[in-house]
Amino acid sequence: MSVRYIESKKTFLLQTKSSTYQMKISDYGYLLHLYYGERLEDEDLSYLIQLQDRGFSPNPYEAGNDRTFSLDFLPQEFSSDGSSDYRLSSIEIKNGDGSYAFVGKVAKHQIYSGKYHLAGLPSLWTTEKDTADTLEIWLTDAVTQLTVVLCYCVLEEKDIITRSVRVINQSEDTIYLNRIMSMTMDFMDSDYDFIHFDGRHTMEREWSRNPLAYGIQTVGSFRGASSHQHNPFAILCESAANEDYGRCYGFSFVYSGNFMCKVEKDQYDQTRIVMGIHPKHFSWQMKPGESFTAPEVVLAYSGQGLTHLTHLYHNVYRENLCKSPYAKKERPILINSWEAAYFDFDEEKLLKIAGDAVDMGVELFVLDDGWFGNRNNDNAALGDWDVNTAKLPRGLKGLSDEIHAMGLKFGIWIEPEMVSEDSKLYRKHPDWCLQMPRRQPSRGRYQLVLDLSREDVRDYIVTSINGVLGSARIEYVKWDMNRFITDAWSAIAEKEKQGEIYHRYILGLYDIMNRIILTHPEVLFCGCSGGGGRFDPGMLYYQPQIWCSDNTDAVCRLKIQYGTTFVYPVSAMESHVSVCPNHQTGRTVPIKTRGVTAMDGILGYELDSTKMTQEEKQICREQIQSYKKDYALIAEGDYFRLTNPYTFMEYVAWEHVSRDQKEALISLVIMEKEANDAQRCVKAKGLNPGMYYQVEEMEGHFSGQVLMSAGLPVPNGLLQYEAIQYHIRAI
Repeated sequence: MSVRYIESKKTFLLQTKSSTYQMKISDYGYLLHLYYGERLEDEDLSYLIQLQDRGFSPNPYEAGNDRTFSLDFLPQEFSSDGSSDYRLSSIEIKNGDGSYAFVGKVAKHQIYSGKYHLAGLPSLWTTEKDTADTLEIWLTDAVTQLTVVLCYCVLEEKDIITRSVRVINQSEDTIYLNRIMSMTMDFMDSDYDFIHFDGRHTMEREWSRNPLAYGIQTVGSFRGASSHQHNPFAILCESAANEDYGRCYGFSFVYSGNFMCKVEKDQYDQTRIVMGIHPKHFSWQMKPGESFTAPEVVLAYSGQGLTHLTHLYHNVYRENLCKSPYAKKERPILINSWEAAYFDFDEEKLLKIAGDAVDMGVELFVLDDGWFGNRNNDNAALGDWDVNTAKLPRGLKGLSDEIHAMGLKFGIWIEPEMVSEDSKLYRKHPDWCLQMPRRQPSRGRYQLVLDLSREDVRDYIVTSINGVLGSARIEYVKWDMNRFITDAWSAIAEKEKQGEIYHRYILGLYDIMNRIILTHPEVLFCGCSGGGGRFDPGMLYYQPQIWCSDNTDAVCRLKIQYGTTFVYPVSAMESHVSVCPNHQTGRTVPIKTRGVTAMDGILGYELDSTKMTQEEKQICREQIQSYKKDYALIAEGDYFRLTNPYTFMEYVAWEHVSRDQKEALISLVIMEKEANDAQRCVKAKGLNPGMYYQVEEMEGHFSGQVLMSAGLPVPNGLLQYEAIQYHIRAI
């Protein structure tokens, strides 16, 4: 098995194909972390624990006068609270007697084949091809009898370890869980950089890399969603690491709500990283016998730099995350009505857009916002999921039938988690909103948030949306969320349980998605939250692709997609060609460049096809043909970032390489163009050095070694924002 317990050494050994994870039960019963890194063969690493007397670092009572043992500096798997460790804590408990303390010691453990299950939460799952083993370790507080179960699963061939935590109240008192981290990891050194992905609406997942400094660095979200501002993914890498070299550790949180990732460099140059649900306004009541399950963190280690870390995540998220059958299917090329029409449309206008799109090679027409209720702007009708017959007199079915008669598939936009005050639903059920008593609510996009912690609200949404999906032939749904949560108070929850609302909202959302998305496997669902405001593994469990950003400017998208690819596969990124001047930035970029950028994801179109020239339509037709020819390479191949747009300004380049190394596609966009500029070459990666290749855009044959070492010349004649692609195939 890939998980073992060595009784004589009191050590736990977790082995993936290329990595080792080792823990030890200390003399006093505490669980200490020994090692995570390059694979080692059965060697006991207990010698790494060096005890010494450190001033002002308290000692557990049971240690007597042994002043060398202190939790204040020893590396741990799950840190205690209210005892002798002053660093970041994994848990905060308010006990029945009013004390704040948890001191967990190993009570027992269990090893079994297969993967643990997290009730009500998305998580990785295994296929018949996977070898997976689970380790569960019970840490019990001897005074309160509160137990924390640490769950580890090793996906050996995928080089992945997952972690989660279950808290069980075995005491006779009601307690409050005020903080729970799904993962804690201690390192005995601190020569690391902290990489995270921050941003804002329309500029999501911007790459940020900084060396660790003394103290605590924090990223996270308290917006009720994973957010545009910070993504629930972080990397610790040694300071010299780059794409191709160095030790890198990845931490990806499979959750769609409030989260927190903290990294602490302590007084002894050690590092602790924790990740879990954000503790702000989180307080979970646990009566005797009740338990709480924390979401999953997916860990990956690479000793070969950031690119290899990316490949590990891309591989496991393509194979072991999304439940939709579309995760492994080719996606249709769509055109979306939003930037073409916004709210100003009728059936005739939509049919003209769809008809002209057929000539471009588009396969799916998506009707965006504005098709329901009295929805003529974004101030009304959310929650009323009946068709606006003034715009669509024959309903969704009539429009869908016409669209299908053209040879296209049909899709719609929905925003089921929200409600407008100007709606039949709100007038009937104003208490269904998250809204604090005696206070006027905050509005976002002039809408309020439905209380998904309520079963009656969830039932209404499920019935309504399933009714819509059954009313017409619908093959695609864009599921949006256009504001974040405020006023997190439920009209039916007890006052002692109001601190549970943020998390119960997410559990309610997952319940709704289980009952809508997973019961319609024939429908392709695309996630959205003002673009990339909820681009996380929890959403990808249900939806195989997510609208990458509301910013469709091709130049901005180069940075947005660069950051996204560090953890999320290209097959998860929906990316569209839009009109120029761009509606978000006013920038004008050649349509070829817009297509090349959008092909670094799931290609689609966001424009008015009736206003395009024949030349533009022909370019789009060629883009689609090229994309479909290379779809498997793009969606399933290994991904390489050839430049960093934050540090190299001349051009942005990236590459897709087939897993058998027989095909590759290099894409490049000119950025800072200079007159009479230098001759530059872009170097390929991931090819077979001994294999010979033909480059379609050049004459002659080249070895993989030459293409990776000498590279391909970037034509000097390209202007700013022009793009080029190199199609490379083995001969």
